[in-house]
Amino acid sequence: MKAKLTLLATVIINTIYLSQKKDSTSTKTMAYIAEKFPITRVLNIEYNQLTPYAFSSKLRDQELPEAKVRDFYKAKMSANINLITKQKWVLGTNLNYRYLSIKTDTNVPADKVNFGSKEDHHYHSESLNLTYFSKLFNKMMIYSASASVDGSEQHFERLRGVATATMVLKADAKTKMTAGLLVAIDPTVQTPVIPVFTYEHKFSNGFIADIILPKSVYLRKKITENSRLSIGSELDVTSFYLYNIDNANKKYEFRQIEINSGLMYEHYLGNSFVATFKGGAKGMMRSRVFEKSASYGSYIFQAKPQAAFYMNVGLSFDPFIKKTAGR
Repeated sequence: MKAKLTLLATVIINTIYLSQKKDSTSTKTMAYIAEKFPITRVLNIEYNQLTPYAFSSKLRDQELPEAKVRDFYKAKMSANINLITKQKWVLGTNLNYRYLSIKTDTNVPADKVNFGSKEDHHYHSESLNLTYFSKLFNKMMIYSASASVDGSEQHFERLRGVATATMVLKADAKTKMTAGLLVAIDPTVQTPVIPVFTYEHKFSNGFIADIILPKSVYLRKKITENSRLSIGSELDVTSFYLYNIDNANKKYEFRQIEINSGLMYEHYLGNSFVATFKGGAKGMMRSRVFEKSASYGSYIFQAKPQAAFYMNVGLSFDPFIKKTAGR
């Protein structure tokens, strides 16, 4: 869902920018914004580390003693590629891979569920995305549909679908604003219809308010020609599949909803490369384990983690930055 919101925001902002141009050819329709820091990158690699944190938990409504995550880190790679670009529609793909390593001190009874003290998990997802551009009430409309599959190193697990409709409400030199709806075709999602709102405003002092709800809220400031600093919060999700954790030999999914709050520094290195550093506090609202065939609300295990500090470093490559490097 987070990846879909990011892609949707990219399409929206690109379309807003280009709608202000008189010549909107098929190639320009999906061109990246004329800046060094686009929302999505063609290729992106990240490493994330968390400080230790404690958590309370329940197993099948039975309270468990407090436990602790001693080490948690993950590496992520993603690719966003446009396959076919036409005047009114674009077909693209989004590819993601995550590796997670977790060391935990738990007191979960081994005869009820088998959570290892150190576990490594692999998660991947692939999606095919179709975006269509039109007008409604003389306003720019952006429709998109996405089909995705995810899984682990063992199996492909779940097929999902997402559809969106977004209207561009305002687009001028200082302010860009859109509103729409996102519909998720996924039995594990408790709220299948989500309102989506984006707002960008450039203040006279050089600050930029960048809001993509429900994904992120940032206040940005350009420091030098090749760097910028942002402060704010961003929604994140950690998920992976679990096997053979009980005697029933069922498949489960772990899903943790998080909010990262802190600073983000981005620096354009040249030759289409951007380095990123993020750091701050991670609030983990809910952590649940549920059967793959069940919903997120029908869980067998739930944890309430304490907040932790996070550090994230990333490197991305985007050849479209070359078009704007001199601006």
